[in-house]
Amino acid sequence: MARADRPKLPPAYRFIALWLHPLMVLSVKRDFAGMEHFPPDRGCVVCVNHLSHFDPLTASLYLYDAGYPPFFLAKEALFRVPVVGWLLAGAGQIPVYRESGQAAGAYRAAVQGIAEGKTIVILPEGTLTRDPGLWPMVGKTGAARVALQTRCPVVPVAQWGAQDILAPYAKVMKLFPRKTIRALAGPPVDLSDLYERPVDVATLREATTRIMDAITALLEQVRGEPAPAQRFDPRSAGVPVTGNPRKARS
Repeated sequence: MARADRPKLPPAYRFIALWLHPLMVLSVKRDFAGMEHFPPDRGCVVCVNHLSHFDPLTASLYLYDAGYPPFFLAKEALFRVPVVGWLLAGAGQIPVYRESGQAAGAYRAAVQGIAEGKTIVILPEGTLTRDPGLWPMVGKTGAARVALQTRCPVVPVAQWGAQDILAPYAKVMKLFPRKTIRALAGPPVDLSDLYERPVDVATLREATTRIMDAITALLEQVRGEPAPAQRFDPRSAGVPVTGNPRKARS
């Protein structure tokens, strides 16, 4: 159910939605479920798996259709793209400086967004999954940190199908024939027993594991198959954590 008191959207956001939403509706088939799990009266963190550079658009379509316009934590490089960066900033999206000391700015902006009643979307893997089967990999702790600070609901969402439009690190989209995008939200992840614990590495890791477990379980439902018994960890596998892992690194 859509929120009646959702925050007022910036003009740039409304401009983007005016043309992008109809375009997305025409471009994909939708199989969306679980929208009843979004909180009706407050801000929340939404955690989504990341398997294609196209999937922020499909996640946006899902959330916008649900009545929860999303505000993303997005990599800072996008904000340097001419016109695109201006629109993203004007629409209230939040730049993330990955692997740098400036990441605290994104954290503060996310916490403020929750206080304002916004739906803050975090891709907890931090980059496209490196798992060979496109299952969620080990997550980063940013979403957990925001959730524990604000004690807001954390709604897990699994999506599937965007990789058929744009494969990981591919250059060409395949919009035809129209692909089906499947998205499923689950109940908020229960972190209440962690609220009084020190926000240290162990607590953040426990909260992050619960979030990734919830997303993975939802994706198993969407895909109709079990996930690997062990979650892929790019560091343990010796895979670069940013950039195209297929490219040779000097």
